[in-house]
Formats: sequence, C-alpha cells, structure tokens
Amino acid sequence: MEALIRMKVAILAGGVGTRLVEETETKPKPMVEIGGKPILWHILMHYAHYGFSHFIIALGYKGEVIKKYMVDYCSLNSDLVVNLRTGEVTVNGRFAPDWIVELVDTGVPTLTGGRIKRLCPYVGNETFMLTWGDGVSDVNLHELLAFHRSHGRLATLTAVRPPARFGHLVLDGDRVEEFSEKPQTREGWINGAFFVLEPGVFDYIEGDDTQWEKEPLERLAADGQLMAYKHESFWQCMDTLRDKRLLEALWQSNRAPWKIWESENACSGDGSSGVHRNGHGAAVGSGGA
Repeated sequence: MEALIRMKVAILAGGVGTRLVEETETKPKPMVEIGGKPILWHILMHYAHYGFSHFIIALGYKGEVIKKYMVDYCSLNSDLVVNLRTGEVTVNGRFAPDWIVELVDTGVPTLTGGRIKRLCPYVGNETFMLTWGDGVSDVNLHELLAFHRSHGRLATLTAVRPPARFGHLVLDGDRVEEFSEKPQTREGWINGAFFVLEPGVFDYIEGDDTQWEKEPLERLAADGQLMAYKHESFWQCMDTLRDKRLLEALWQSNRAPWKIWESENACSGDGSSGVHRNGHGAAVGSGGA
C-alpha cells in the first residue's frame, strides 16, 4: 500500500467547458456538482479508495475556485465553533482525509498536452496516473496498474464503450423485444482517460500548444508504446448538461456505479500482484483494438 500512496495522480482541471456553459460561467467544469459535491471530489474519492492519495491538479480556467475549495475543504466538512468577538474558529469533528493535493497553475489557454508537460517537475522520474477532471468510472485501478506493469510500454489508456445518445432497441421483426436507456453502447471503443504513464511520455509533448489526444498519443501508438486496458463496465464523461443530469439522476437514485468507496472493498497490496481478470488488453495502433 505504501507504494500506491507514493504514486502520484495528475488530474487536468483547466479547460473552459464551453459545452456546459450553463454551469461553467462561474466555476470550472471539475467544480460542477453531482449530488452536492464537485465531480472532482468524486474522482478523488475513487482514487483514494484504491490507496492513491497524492494528487497534482493542473489548473487553468477559474483555477482560484478549486484552490479555495481545497483550502476550505476541512472546515466546510466539519462542525465549527466561531467566536465572533475574537475571530477564533474551533473545528469540531474534524474531517480530514489523508490526501496531499498540489494545485499547479498551468495557464488558461494551455492545451491538454501542455498542461501535462507543465506537471513534469511535480511528477518526477516515476510512473504516474492521469485522468480528466470531468469523468467518472468504476474502473478497478489496481487491475489497471497491474496491466500497465505487465506490458512494459510507456502508456496505458482505459478504453471504454462510447456513451449512448439514444435508447437502445432490440427488434424481433417489427416488434420491440427490448428497450433500454443505457448510458453506453455495446460496440466500439473510445479513449476514457484513466491513464497510467511513464515519464518518457513527456518527450512526446512539444509545449503548451500541444493537444495530448493528437500528436503525442498518435506517435505513442505508432511507436508501439500505447496500450489499451479494456473496461467493459461503467464510464461517463460530463460534457453537457444532459450528461450532468444523467449523473445526478444516478446519484440521487442510489444507483451511481462509480460510488465504489461505499459499495466494495479495494484490493490490498501495492497493486503489482493484481490480475486483469478478463485479459482485455491491447496495443493501440493500426493493429490494435
């Protein structure tokens, strides 16, 4: 477990979130709330459940909102006694998760690759995890890490089924045999983030104007250095108001698949002995999945 605690988790939280403008005029997208908590909190809870407790958050658009939230986190989640005459504040029932959170300003116009590159001094020469601050999943992070360690390449991404925009129909002739309003389709794979990366990936990023999803990932794939961990279960990004409403409905109905910190026990150990049960790994490239 000590090895996991040392491994750092980078989270990109600097985008403007133009497709969720109803919420992001006053706050960055990672601070949009699901169940009364920022989606960023849900992501941190997911990683912490598996023993990852050192976070590096790349800030940009309205980064001061995230800074304030983190600085005030303990007081906002604890009972307080405030002496208005002296200004003294006493914290009762202190809620203080054992996390380290580094908040790094990476610039408002900086693209995703540039934000990652700017985190290089904070990550150091070690394996690290990376994800976006606007997507949740129930991916088993121990199994993800074990898969990454098994293949020896520079990068692993989590491949997920794309979100479904419409209800899924199973037809028997003209008769509807099955109708389901599922969040994901049954075919195809997309990049779901939840990366595990070696420091060598920084060499694939030119600078602030580099989009991580373009040249760096394309070159990693071409060089045979990008692998896909296939995650068949839940994954959902929050790009639009429709996505937010879907996540909120799942949370309010107590059917939130990503709320694993209350629904299961994480694997123990340092993650190196985890087994990817279904063997769903593949190289990403012209011959990949």
